[in-house]
Amino acid sequence: MLANVKWVEGDTFVGLSDSGHNVVFDTGSDSAAPSPMEMVLMSAGCCSSVDVVSILKKSKQEFTNVEVKLTAERAETAPRVFTKINLHFVVSGRNVSDKHLARAVSLSAEKYCSVALMLDKTVEITHSHEIVETE
Repeated sequence: MLANVKWVEGDTFVGLSDSGHNVVFDTGSDSAAPSPMEMVLMSAGCCSSVDVVSILKKSKQEFTNVEVKLTAERAETAPRVFTKINLHFVVSGRNVSDKHLARAVSLSAEKYCSVALMLDKTVEITHSHEIVETE
């Protein structure tokens, strides 16, 4: 895997992935784009969500939406690494099984999500979930 990050101006950088996709980062107070740490947090949420969606589909759950709400705490001093992250999954649908959702979240956390598993070496990562019944 390869990537390139180029300074644009001020506190703005553009990353180019090996697959040809651009991502804008902003490290300053202008907040023109997410910071690198926000990207790491969102990457953990996306990676885990991919797993949860895939596992729920395989278990034939009738869901219409999957959202993960991420909360994180960082160290007070430099380097301001993450110390805690919680991934809270909110799954909407009809008759979604709590057992199946809990299993999907657990499998992602313990086996499949490479981003969260990498972070788990130094960050306390917790998971929670809820089901929103829809008609």
